[in-house]
Amino acid sequence: MYLSVLVLFAATILILAYFTYGKYVFKKLKIDNKNVAPSHTHGDGVDYVPSKPFVVLGHHFASIAGAGPIVGPIIAVTYGWIPAVIWILLGGIFFGAVHDVGSMVASMRNEGKSIGVIIQHSIGKKGKLLFVLFSFATLILVIAVFTDIIAKTFVSNPEVASASILFIALAIVFGWVNKVTAQKKHAFKIISVIGGILIYYFVFLGTQMPFSLDFDLWIYLLLIYAFLASVTPVSMLLQPRDYLNSFLLYGLIIFAVAGIFIANPVIEMDTSVTVAPENLGFIFPVLFVTIACGAISGFHSLVASGTTSKQIDKEEDVKVVGFGGMLIETFLAIIALGAVIVINRSEYLTKLDSQGPVSLFAEGLGAMITSLGIPEGFAIGFVALTVSAFALTTMDTCTRLARFTLQEYFEDVKGPVGRTLATNRYISTAVVVILSVLLLQSGGFSTLWPIFGSANQLLAALALLAISVWLIKKKVKATFVTIPMFFMFTVTLSSLGIFAWQNFQNQVYALSVISAILFVLSVVLILFARESLKKDRGLPIPAGEKEVVDKKEDNKILH
Repeated sequence: MYLSVLVLFAATILILAYFTYGKYVFKKLKIDNKNVAPSHTHGDGVDYVPSKPFVVLGHHFASIAGAGPIVGPIIAVTYGWIPAVIWILLGGIFFGAVHDVGSMVASMRNEGKSIGVIIQHSIGKKGKLLFVLFSFATLILVIAVFTDIIAKTFVSNPEVASASILFIALAIVFGWVNKVTAQKKHAFKIISVIGGILIYYFVFLGTQMPFSLDFDLWIYLLLIYAFLASVTPVSMLLQPRDYLNSFLLYGLIIFAVAGIFIANPVIEMDTSVTVAPENLGFIFPVLFVTIACGAISGFHSLVASGTTSKQIDKEEDVKVVGFGGMLIETFLAIIALGAVIVINRSEYLTKLDSQGPVSLFAEGLGAMITSLGIPEGFAIGFVALTVSAFALTTMDTCTRLARFTLQEYFEDVKGPVGRTLATNRYISTAVVVILSVLLLQSGGFSTLWPIFGSANQLLAALALLAISVWLIKKKVKATFVTIPMFFMFTVTLSSLGIFAWQNFQNQVYALSVISAILFVLSVVLILFARESLKKDRGLPIPAGEKEVVDKKEDNKILH
Protein backbone atom coordinates (compact mmCIF):
# COMPACT_ATOMS: atom_id res chain seq x y z
CA MET A 1 0.00 0.00 0.00
CA TYR A 2 1.27 3.48 -0.87
CA LEU A 3 1.42 6.19 1.81
CA SER A 4 -0.32 8.59 -0.58
CA VAL A 5 -3.45 6.39 -0.43
CA LEU A 6 -3.58 6.66 3.37
CA VAL A 7 -3.06 10.44 3.28
CA LEU A 8 -5.75 10.93 0.62
CA PHE A 9 -8.16 8.69 2.55
CA ALA A 10 -7.58 10.62 5.80
CA ALA A 11 -7.98 14.02 4.11
CA THR A 12 -11.25 12.93 2.48
CA ILE A 13 -12.67 11.62 5.77
CA LEU A 14 -11.74 14.80 7.67
CA ILE A 15 -13.19 17.15 5.03
CA LEU A 16 -16.45 15.18 4.90
CA ALA A 17 -16.57 15.16 8.72
CA TYR A 18 -16.32 18.96 8.86
CA PHE A 19 -19.29 19.45 6.53
CA THR A 20 -21.46 16.64 7.96
CA TYR A 21 -20.79 15.86 11.62
CA GLY A 22 -19.46 19.38 12.15
CA LYS A 23 -22.75 20.81 10.89
CA TYR A 24 -24.61 18.57 13.36
CA VAL A 25 -22.44 19.74 16.28
CA PHE A 26 -22.78 23.42 15.31
CA LYS A 27 -26.56 23.01 15.27
CA LYS A 28 -26.56 21.34 18.71
CA LEU A 29 -24.46 24.17 20.15
CA LYS A 30 -26.82 26.72 18.52
CA ILE A 31 -23.99 28.80 17.11
CA ASP A 32 -25.41 32.18 16.12
CA ASN A 33 -23.84 35.55 15.39
CA LYS A 34 -26.66 37.19 17.35
CA ASN A 35 -24.70 36.13 20.44
CA VAL A 36 -22.23 39.01 20.76
CA ALA A 37 -18.67 37.78 21.27
CA PRO A 38 -16.82 38.66 24.51
CA SER A 39 -14.09 40.30 22.42
CA HIS A 40 -16.63 43.08 21.81
CA THR A 41 -18.50 43.16 25.12
CA HIS A 42 -15.28 43.02 27.18
CA GLY A 43 -12.82 44.50 24.68
CA ASP A 44 -9.78 45.87 26.54
CA GLY A 45 -7.10 45.91 23.84
CA VAL A 46 -4.95 43.54 25.91
CA ASP A 47 -6.65 40.15 26.20
CA TYR A 48 -10.07 40.76 24.63
CA VAL A 49 -9.29 41.75 21.04
CA PRO A 50 -11.70 40.98 18.14
CA SER A 51 -9.63 39.53 15.30
CA LYS A 52 -9.98 38.10 11.82
CA PRO A 53 -10.87 34.37 11.80
CA PHE A 54 -7.73 33.35 9.90
CA VAL A 55 -5.58 35.22 12.45
CA VAL A 56 -7.33 33.53 15.37
CA LEU A 57 -7.02 30.16 13.62
CA GLY A 58 -3.28 30.80 13.29
CA HIS A 59 -2.98 31.59 16.99
CA HIS A 60 -5.19 28.70 18.08
CA PHE A 61 -3.61 26.13 15.77
CA ALA A 62 -0.07 27.20 16.66
CA SER A 63 -0.91 27.02 20.37
CA ILE A 64 -2.59 23.61 20.39
CA ALA A 65 -0.22 21.94 17.93
CA GLY A 66 3.26 22.15 19.49
CA ALA A 67 5.05 18.83 19.39
CA GLY A 68 2.05 16.85 20.69
CA PRO A 69 0.47 15.66 17.40
CA ILE A 70 3.94 14.57 16.24
CA VAL A 71 5.42 12.85 19.27
CA GLY A 72 2.29 10.97 20.41
CA PRO A 73 1.35 9.26 17.13
CA ILE A 74 4.96 8.27 16.40
CA ILE A 75 5.30 6.56 19.79
CA ALA A 76 1.86 4.97 19.42
CA VAL A 77 2.98 3.22 16.22
CA THR A 78 4.69 0.81 18.63
CA TYR A 79 1.27 -0.85 18.98
CA GLY A 80 0.79 -1.00 15.22
CA TRP A 81 -0.02 1.72 12.71
CA ILE A 82 -3.57 0.57 11.94
CA PRO A 83 -4.98 0.99 15.49
CA ALA A 84 -3.17 4.34 15.69
CA VAL A 85 -4.79 5.56 12.44
CA ILE A 86 -8.24 4.39 13.54
CA TRP A 87 -8.05 6.23 16.88
CA ILE A 88 -6.54 9.40 15.37
CA LEU A 89 -9.41 9.73 12.87
CA LEU A 90 -12.26 8.66 15.16
CA GLY A 91 -10.84 10.53 18.12
CA GLY A 92 -10.14 13.70 16.17
CA ILE A 93 -13.64 13.89 14.68
CA PHE A 94 -15.95 12.61 17.43
CA PHE A 95 -13.88 13.48 20.51
CA GLY A 96 -11.26 16.18 19.94
CA ALA A 97 -13.21 18.48 17.61
CA VAL A 98 -16.32 18.29 19.82
CA HIS A 99 -14.18 18.94 22.92
CA ASP A 100 -12.43 21.96 21.36
CA VAL A 101 -15.42 23.71 19.81
CA GLY A 102 -17.56 22.93 22.87
CA SER A 103 -14.98 24.50 25.18
CA MET A 104 -14.78 27.56 22.93
CA VAL A 105 -18.54 28.11 22.69
CA ALA A 106 -19.13 27.52 26.41
CA SER A 107 -16.41 30.05 27.21
CA MET A 108 -17.80 32.67 24.81
CA ARG A 109 -21.25 32.32 26.35
CA ASN A 110 -19.61 32.99 29.75
CA GLU A 111 -17.68 36.22 29.11
CA GLY A 112 -14.65 34.41 27.66
CA LYS A 113 -13.89 32.76 30.99
CA SER A 114 -12.08 29.45 31.39
CA ILE A 115 -13.47 25.96 31.85
CA GLY A 116 -12.85 26.40 35.58
CA VAL A 117 -15.40 29.20 35.79
CA ILE A 118 -17.85 27.20 33.69
CA ILE A 119 -17.47 24.36 36.19
CA GLN A 120 -18.19 26.83 39.01
CA HIS A 121 -21.41 27.98 37.38
CA SER A 122 -22.67 24.57 36.33
CA ILE A 123 -21.25 22.25 39.00
CA GLY A 124 -20.19 24.36 41.96
CA LYS A 125 -17.47 26.46 43.51
CA LYS A 126 -15.66 23.47 45.01
CA GLY A 127 -15.50 21.85 41.60
CA LYS A 128 -14.01 25.00 40.15
CA LEU A 129 -11.33 25.19 42.83
CA LEU A 130 -10.29 21.58 42.25
CA PHE A 131 -10.18 22.02 38.49
CA VAL A 132 -8.31 25.34 38.62
CA LEU A 133 -5.65 23.99 40.98
CA PHE A 134 -5.15 20.95 38.79
CA SER A 135 -5.00 22.90 35.51
CA PHE A 136 -2.68 25.52 37.03
CA ALA A 137 -0.28 22.83 38.24
CA THR A 138 -0.38 21.19 34.80
CA LEU A 139 0.37 24.50 33.07
CA ILE A 140 3.34 25.19 35.35
CA LEU A 141 4.63 21.71 34.51
CA VAL A 142 4.24 22.34 30.77
CA ILE A 143 6.01 25.72 30.99
CA ALA A 144 8.93 24.18 32.88
CA VAL A 145 9.27 21.17 30.60
CA PHE A 146 9.02 23.10 27.35
CA THR A 147 11.43 25.77 28.59
CA ASP A 148 13.94 23.01 29.28
CA ILE A 149 13.34 21.38 25.86
CA ILE A 150 13.66 24.69 23.98
CA ALA A 151 16.82 25.71 25.87
CA LYS A 152 18.45 22.38 25.04
CA THR A 153 17.40 22.77 21.41
CA PHE A 154 18.90 26.27 21.26
CA VAL A 155 22.18 25.04 22.76
CA SER A 156 22.50 22.09 20.37
CA ASN A 157 21.12 23.99 17.34
CA PRO A 158 22.16 27.68 17.56
CA GLU A 159 20.64 28.35 14.14
CA VAL A 160 17.20 27.51 15.57
CA ALA A 161 17.78 30.10 18.31
CA SER A 162 18.70 32.76 15.73
CA ALA A 163 15.64 32.05 13.60
CA SER A 164 13.38 32.10 16.69
CA ILE A 165 14.71 35.52 17.76
CA LEU A 166 14.10 36.86 14.26
CA PHE A 167 10.55 35.42 14.36
CA ILE A 168 9.81 37.32 17.59
CA ALA A 169 11.16 40.60 16.17
CA LEU A 170 9.10 40.09 13.00
CA ALA A 171 5.96 39.43 15.07
CA ILE A 172 6.34 42.71 16.96
CA VAL A 173 6.78 44.67 13.73
CA PHE A 174 3.87 42.79 12.12
CA GLY A 175 1.60 43.55 15.10
CA TRP A 176 2.45 47.26 15.00
CA VAL A 177 2.04 47.58 11.23
CA ASN A 178 -1.26 45.68 11.35
CA LYS A 179 -2.54 48.08 14.01
CA VAL A 180 -1.67 51.29 12.14
CA THR A 181 -2.98 49.97 8.80
CA ALA A 182 -6.11 48.29 10.18
CA GLN A 183 -8.50 50.62 8.32
CA LYS A 184 -6.74 50.41 4.97
CA LYS A 185 -8.20 48.10 2.33
CA HIS A 186 -6.16 44.98 1.52
CA ALA A 187 -3.43 46.07 3.98
CA PHE A 188 -3.72 42.89 6.05
CA LYS A 189 -3.37 40.65 3.01
CA ILE A 190 -0.31 42.54 1.82
CA ILE A 191 1.53 42.45 5.16
CA SER A 192 0.57 38.77 5.56
CA VAL A 193 2.26 37.92 2.26
CA ILE A 194 5.33 39.94 3.22
CA GLY A 195 5.40 38.35 6.70
CA GLY A 196 5.06 34.86 5.23
CA ILE A 197 7.97 35.45 2.85
CA LEU A 198 10.15 36.92 5.61
CA ILE A 199 9.52 34.07 8.03
CA TYR A 200 10.78 31.54 5.47
CA TYR A 201 13.74 33.80 4.68
CA PHE A 202 14.54 33.93 8.41
CA VAL A 203 14.71 30.12 8.44
CA PHE A 204 17.58 30.40 5.95
CA LEU A 205 19.09 33.47 7.66
CA GLY A 206 19.20 31.60 10.98
CA THR A 207 21.54 29.02 9.46
CA GLN A 208 23.91 31.82 8.40
CA MET A 209 24.14 33.48 11.82
CA PRO A 210 23.87 30.88 14.62
CA PHE A 211 23.51 32.39 18.10
CA SER A 212 25.06 30.47 21.03
CA LEU A 213 24.49 30.93 24.78
CA ASP A 214 24.78 28.74 27.87
CA PHE A 215 21.85 26.52 28.82
CA ASP A 216 21.10 28.33 32.11
CA LEU A 217 21.13 31.73 30.43
CA TRP A 218 18.69 30.51 27.78
CA ILE A 219 16.37 29.31 30.56
CA TYR A 220 16.13 32.76 32.10
CA LEU A 221 15.88 34.58 28.76
CA LEU A 222 13.07 32.28 27.65
CA LEU A 223 11.12 32.89 30.86
CA ILE A 224 11.64 36.65 30.56
CA TYR A 225 10.24 36.41 27.03
CA ALA A 226 7.30 34.33 28.33
CA PHE A 227 6.61 37.03 30.95
CA LEU A 228 6.55 39.76 28.29
CA ALA A 229 4.36 37.66 25.98
CA SER A 230 1.87 37.21 28.83
CA VAL A 231 1.52 40.86 29.89
CA THR A 232 1.70 42.69 26.55
CA PRO A 233 -1.44 43.18 24.43
CA VAL A 234 -2.20 39.94 22.64
CA SER A 235 -2.31 41.75 19.28
CA MET A 236 1.27 43.03 19.64
CA LEU A 237 3.25 39.84 20.23
CA LEU A 238 1.49 36.58 21.05
CA GLN A 239 -1.16 36.71 18.33
CA PRO A 240 1.06 37.88 15.41
CA ARG A 241 3.84 35.45 16.38
CA ASP A 242 1.42 32.54 16.43
CA TYR A 243 -0.20 33.71 13.21
CA LEU A 244 3.12 33.99 11.36
CA ASN A 245 4.41 30.73 12.87
CA SER A 246 1.31 28.99 11.57
CA PHE A 247 2.66 29.68 8.08
CA LEU A 248 5.54 27.35 8.97
CA LEU A 249 3.18 24.57 9.93
CA TYR A 250 0.90 25.12 6.95
CA GLY A 251 4.01 25.06 4.77
CA LEU A 252 5.20 21.91 6.47
CA ILE A 253 1.87 20.19 5.75
CA ILE A 254 1.83 21.38 2.12
CA PHE A 255 5.45 20.34 1.49
CA ALA A 256 4.81 17.02 3.23
CA VAL A 257 1.71 16.19 1.17
CA ALA A 258 3.43 17.22 -2.07
CA GLY A 259 6.51 15.19 -1.14
CA ILE A 260 4.40 12.16 -0.25
CA PHE A 261 2.55 12.20 -3.59
CA ILE A 262 5.68 12.82 -5.67
CA ALA A 263 7.95 10.37 -3.84
CA ASN A 264 4.98 8.00 -3.35
CA PRO A 265 6.71 5.80 -0.75
CA VAL A 266 5.36 2.36 0.09
CA ILE A 267 4.23 1.57 3.63
CA GLU A 268 6.94 -0.87 4.68
CA MET A 269 5.74 -1.47 8.23
CA ASP A 270 3.66 -4.60 8.71
CA THR A 271 0.05 -4.49 9.87
CA SER A 272 0.58 -6.56 13.02
CA VAL A 273 -0.78 -5.26 16.32
CA THR A 274 1.26 -5.46 19.52
CA VAL A 275 -1.20 -5.59 22.39
CA ALA A 276 1.26 -4.92 25.21
CA PRO A 277 4.74 -3.59 24.36
CA GLU A 278 7.12 -4.14 27.26
CA ASN A 279 8.04 -0.46 27.57
CA LEU A 280 4.51 0.95 27.30
CA GLY A 281 1.87 -1.43 28.62
CA PHE A 282 -1.43 -2.72 27.26
CA ILE A 283 -2.99 -1.10 24.21
CA PHE A 284 -5.92 -0.06 26.40
CA PRO A 285 -5.68 2.48 27.89
CA VAL A 286 -2.12 3.49 26.93
CA LEU A 287 -2.71 3.98 23.18
CA PHE A 288 -5.42 6.58 23.85
CA VAL A 289 -3.26 8.42 26.38
CA THR A 290 -0.14 8.32 24.20
CA ILE A 291 -1.62 9.77 21.00
CA ALA A 292 -3.18 12.64 22.98
CA CYS A 293 -3.13 15.87 20.88
CA GLY A 294 -3.59 14.05 17.58
CA ALA A 295 -7.04 12.88 18.71
CA ILE A 296 -8.04 14.77 21.88
CA SER A 297 -6.14 16.83 24.42
CA GLY A 298 -7.26 18.56 27.60
CA PHE A 299 -4.72 21.30 26.98
CA HIS A 300 -6.85 22.38 24.00
CA SER A 301 -9.73 23.28 26.33
CA LEU A 302 -7.45 25.63 28.25
CA VAL A 303 -6.39 27.37 25.02
CA ALA A 304 -9.94 27.41 23.56
CA SER A 305 -11.44 28.90 26.74
CA GLY A 306 -8.38 30.94 27.66
CA THR A 307 -6.84 32.99 24.86
CA THR A 308 -8.83 31.98 21.77
CA SER A 309 -12.36 32.71 23.03
CA LYS A 310 -11.28 36.28 23.87
CA GLN A 311 -10.20 36.96 20.25
CA ILE A 312 -13.13 35.53 18.27
CA ASP A 313 -14.86 38.33 16.36
CA LYS A 314 -18.21 36.60 15.79
CA GLU A 315 -19.58 33.31 17.04
CA GLU A 316 -19.65 31.56 13.64
CA ASP A 317 -15.85 31.85 13.52
CA VAL A 318 -15.61 29.02 16.08
CA LYS A 319 -16.57 26.58 13.31
CA VAL A 320 -13.29 26.93 11.44
CA VAL A 321 -11.17 27.89 14.47
CA GLY A 322 -12.40 25.23 16.92
CA PHE A 323 -13.70 22.31 14.85
CA GLY A 324 -11.56 23.02 11.77
CA GLY A 325 -8.41 23.68 13.80
CA MET A 326 -8.69 20.29 15.49
CA LEU A 327 -9.20 18.45 12.21
CA ILE A 328 -6.10 20.12 10.74
CA GLU A 329 -4.15 18.89 13.75
CA THR A 330 -5.58 15.41 13.24
CA PHE A 331 -4.32 15.50 9.65
CA LEU A 332 -0.89 16.57 10.94
CA ALA A 333 -0.93 13.52 13.24
CA ILE A 334 -1.59 11.28 10.21
CA ILE A 335 1.38 12.87 8.41
CA ALA A 336 3.58 12.33 11.48
CA LEU A 337 2.56 8.68 11.58
CA GLY A 338 3.19 8.39 7.84
CA ALA A 339 6.76 9.67 8.27
CA VAL A 340 7.71 6.52 10.21
CA ILE A 341 5.59 3.72 8.72
CA VAL A 342 7.60 3.88 5.50
CA ILE A 343 10.33 1.91 7.30
CA ASN A 344 10.04 -1.59 8.72
CA ARG A 345 9.17 -2.21 12.36
CA SER A 346 12.65 -3.31 13.42
CA GLU A 347 14.28 -0.17 12.00
CA TYR A 348 11.51 1.99 13.49
CA LEU A 349 12.00 0.60 17.02
CA THR A 350 15.79 0.99 16.79
CA LYS A 351 15.62 4.60 15.59
CA LEU A 352 12.86 5.52 18.04
CA ASP A 353 15.04 4.35 20.90
CA SER A 354 18.24 6.00 19.66
CA GLN A 355 16.98 9.23 18.03
CA GLY A 356 13.68 10.03 19.67
CA PRO A 357 10.36 10.80 17.93
CA VAL A 358 11.12 14.38 16.81
CA SER A 359 14.37 13.47 15.06
CA LEU A 360 12.72 10.40 13.54
CA PHE A 361 9.89 12.58 12.24
CA ALA A 362 12.30 15.18 10.81
CA GLU A 363 14.38 12.51 9.10
CA GLY A 364 11.42 10.63 7.63
CA LEU A 365 9.49 13.67 6.43
CA GLY A 366 12.64 15.48 5.30
CA ALA A 367 13.49 12.57 3.01
CA MET A 368 10.07 12.86 1.34
CA ILE A 369 10.35 16.65 0.94
CA THR A 370 13.64 16.19 -0.92
CA SER A 371 11.59 14.77 -3.80
CA LEU A 372 10.57 18.39 -4.45
CA GLY A 373 14.18 19.25 -5.25
CA ILE A 374 14.95 20.70 -1.82
CA PRO A 375 18.35 19.67 -0.34
CA GLU A 376 17.87 16.93 2.26
CA GLY A 377 19.88 18.74 4.94
CA PHE A 378 17.78 21.89 4.59
CA ALA A 379 14.53 19.88 4.49
CA ILE A 380 15.35 18.00 7.71
CA GLY A 381 16.46 21.23 9.38
CA PHE A 382 13.25 23.00 8.32
CA VAL A 383 11.10 20.23 9.81
CA ALA A 384 13.07 20.29 13.08
CA LEU A 385 12.90 24.10 13.27
CA THR A 386 9.14 24.06 12.73
CA VAL A 387 8.67 21.65 15.64
CA SER A 388 10.93 23.79 17.86
CA ALA A 389 9.06 26.98 16.88
CA PHE A 390 5.80 25.47 18.02
CA ALA A 391 7.31 24.27 21.28
CA LEU A 392 8.12 27.95 21.96
CA THR A 393 4.55 28.90 21.03
CA THR A 394 3.21 26.35 23.51
CA MET A 395 5.44 27.75 26.26
CA ASP A 396 4.39 31.40 25.89
CA THR A 397 0.71 30.51 25.47
CA CYS A 398 0.85 28.39 28.63
CA THR A 399 2.30 31.32 30.56
CA ARG A 400 -0.64 33.53 29.59
CA LEU A 401 -3.10 30.72 30.33
CA ALA A 402 -1.53 30.12 33.76
CA ARG A 403 -1.91 33.85 34.44
CA PHE A 404 -5.60 33.72 33.48
CA THR A 405 -6.10 30.66 35.68
CA LEU A 406 -4.43 32.29 38.68
CA GLN A 407 -6.47 35.47 38.25
CA GLU A 408 -9.74 33.56 37.99
CA TYR A 409 -8.90 31.57 41.11
CA PHE A 410 -8.35 34.72 43.18
CA GLU A 411 -11.46 36.49 41.88
CA ASP A 412 -13.36 34.95 44.81
CA VAL A 413 -10.62 35.51 47.41
CA LYS A 414 -11.17 38.56 49.59
CA GLY A 415 -8.39 40.81 50.82
CA PRO A 416 -5.59 42.84 49.22
CA VAL A 417 -3.53 39.79 48.17
CA GLY A 418 -6.42 38.14 46.37
CA ARG A 419 -7.49 41.42 44.77
CA THR A 420 -3.93 42.12 43.56
CA LEU A 421 -3.42 38.67 42.05
CA ALA A 422 -6.85 38.81 40.40
CA THR A 423 -6.38 42.22 38.78
CA ASN A 424 -2.65 42.84 38.33
CA ARG A 425 -1.42 40.88 35.31
CA TYR A 426 2.22 41.74 36.02
CA ILE A 427 2.25 40.30 39.52
CA SER A 428 0.20 37.22 38.62
CA THR A 429 2.51 36.50 35.65
CA ALA A 430 5.55 36.97 37.91
CA VAL A 431 4.14 34.30 40.25
CA VAL A 432 3.75 31.92 37.30
CA VAL A 433 7.33 32.52 36.11
CA ILE A 434 8.81 32.17 39.61
CA LEU A 435 7.03 28.86 40.18
CA SER A 436 8.28 27.63 36.79
CA VAL A 437 11.87 28.59 37.73
CA LEU A 438 11.57 26.75 41.05
CA LEU A 439 10.28 23.64 39.31
CA LEU A 440 13.11 23.79 36.78
CA GLN A 441 15.71 24.16 39.50
CA SER A 442 14.28 21.27 41.49
CA GLY A 443 14.34 18.97 38.49
CA GLY A 444 10.89 17.75 39.53
CA PHE A 445 9.49 18.09 36.04
CA SER A 446 11.51 15.11 34.82
CA THR A 447 9.86 12.95 37.47
CA LEU A 448 6.37 14.25 36.85
CA TRP A 449 6.50 14.12 33.05
CA PRO A 450 5.57 10.41 32.75
CA ILE A 451 2.10 11.09 34.15
CA PHE A 452 1.52 14.20 32.06
CA GLY A 453 -0.19 12.15 29.34
CA SER A 454 -2.76 10.85 31.81
CA ALA A 455 -3.16 14.28 33.42
CA ASN A 456 -3.70 15.88 30.01
CA GLN A 457 -6.42 13.40 29.08
CA LEU A 458 -8.01 13.86 32.49
CA LEU A 459 -8.26 17.57 31.67
CA ALA A 460 -10.12 16.58 28.49
CA ALA A 461 -12.54 14.38 30.43
CA LEU A 462 -13.19 17.17 32.96
CA ALA A 463 -13.74 19.73 30.19
CA LEU A 464 -16.25 17.38 28.53
CA LEU A 465 -17.93 16.95 31.91
CA ALA A 466 -18.28 20.73 32.27
CA ILE A 467 -19.67 21.09 28.73
CA SER A 468 -22.09 18.20 29.30
CA VAL A 469 -23.54 19.66 32.51
CA TRP A 470 -23.74 23.12 30.90
CA LEU A 471 -25.70 21.74 27.93
CA ILE A 472 -27.96 19.51 30.05
CA LYS A 473 -28.89 22.47 32.25
CA LYS A 474 -29.78 24.38 29.09
CA LYS A 475 -32.11 21.49 28.15
CA VAL A 476 -29.93 20.37 25.24
CA LYS A 477 -29.54 16.64 24.51
CA ALA A 478 -25.81 16.24 25.07
CA THR A 479 -25.19 12.67 23.92
CA PHE A 480 -22.59 13.87 21.41
CA VAL A 481 -20.58 15.15 24.40
CA THR A 482 -21.44 12.65 27.14
CA ILE A 483 -20.34 9.58 25.16
CA PRO A 484 -16.81 10.99 24.59
CA MET A 485 -16.82 12.11 28.24
CA PHE A 486 -17.57 8.65 29.63
CA PHE A 487 -14.98 7.07 27.34
CA MET A 488 -12.27 9.57 28.35
CA PHE A 489 -13.01 9.06 32.04
CA THR A 490 -12.73 5.30 31.50
CA VAL A 491 -9.38 5.78 29.75
CA THR A 492 -7.90 8.19 32.29
CA LEU A 493 -9.14 6.41 35.40
CA SER A 494 -7.83 3.09 34.08
CA SER A 495 -4.51 4.67 33.14
CA LEU A 496 -4.08 6.44 36.49
CA GLY A 497 -5.07 3.33 38.42
CA ILE A 498 -2.56 1.17 36.54
CA PHE A 499 0.14 3.84 36.83
CA ALA A 500 -0.43 4.22 40.59
CA TRP A 501 -0.23 0.47 41.18
CA GLN A 502 2.85 -0.06 38.99
CA ASN A 503 4.78 2.73 40.69
CA PHE A 504 3.72 1.50 44.12
CA GLN A 505 5.09 -1.93 43.25
CA ASN A 506 8.30 -0.32 41.96
CA GLN A 507 8.52 1.73 45.18
CA VAL A 508 8.27 5.01 43.28
CA TYR A 509 5.85 6.33 45.88
CA ALA A 510 5.78 9.97 44.72
CA LEU A 511 4.35 9.07 41.32
CA SER A 512 2.03 6.52 42.90
CA VAL A 513 0.58 9.14 45.27
CA ILE A 514 0.21 11.77 42.55
CA SER A 515 -1.62 9.31 40.31
CA ALA A 516 -3.92 8.37 43.19
CA ILE A 517 -4.67 12.05 43.90
CA LEU A 518 -5.58 12.68 40.25
CA PHE A 519 -7.81 9.57 40.33
CA VAL A 520 -9.66 10.82 43.41
CA LEU A 521 -9.94 14.34 41.96
CA SER A 522 -11.75 13.10 38.88
CA VAL A 523 -14.13 10.94 40.91
CA VAL A 524 -14.97 13.83 43.25
CA LEU A 525 -15.74 16.15 40.33
CA ILE A 526 -18.00 13.49 38.80
CA LEU A 527 -19.89 13.31 42.12
CA PHE A 528 -20.19 17.10 42.24
CA ALA A 529 -21.64 17.09 38.72
CA ARG A 530 -24.06 14.30 39.63
CA GLU A 531 -25.35 16.14 42.68
CA SER A 532 -25.63 19.43 40.78
CA LEU A 533 -27.79 17.81 38.12
CA LYS A 534 -29.94 16.13 40.76
CA LYS A 535 -30.62 19.45 42.47
CA ASP A 536 -31.36 21.12 39.15
CA ARG A 537 -33.88 18.42 38.28
CA GLY A 538 -35.37 18.43 41.78
CA LEU A 539 -34.42 14.80 42.43
CA PRO A 540 -33.79 13.60 46.00
CA ILE A 541 -30.21 13.54 47.24
CA PRO A 542 -29.28 10.47 49.30
CA ALA A 543 -28.61 11.13 52.99
CA GLY A 544 -24.97 11.65 53.84
CA GLU A 545 -24.14 13.13 50.43
CA LYS A 546 -25.64 16.61 50.81
CA GLU A 547 -22.51 18.06 52.35
CA VAL A 548 -20.56 17.74 49.11
CA VAL A 549 -22.93 20.10 47.31
CA ASP A 550 -22.11 23.80 47.16
CA LYS A 551 -25.54 25.24 47.99
CA LYS A 552 -24.78 28.74 46.83
CA GLU A 553 -23.38 27.78 43.46
CA ASP A 554 -25.37 24.76 42.36
CA ASN A 555 -28.51 26.80 41.67
CA LYS A 556 -26.70 28.82 39.00
CA ILE A 557 -27.51 27.93 35.43
CA LEU A 558 -25.38 29.29 32.64
CA HIS A 559 -26.91 31.87 30.34
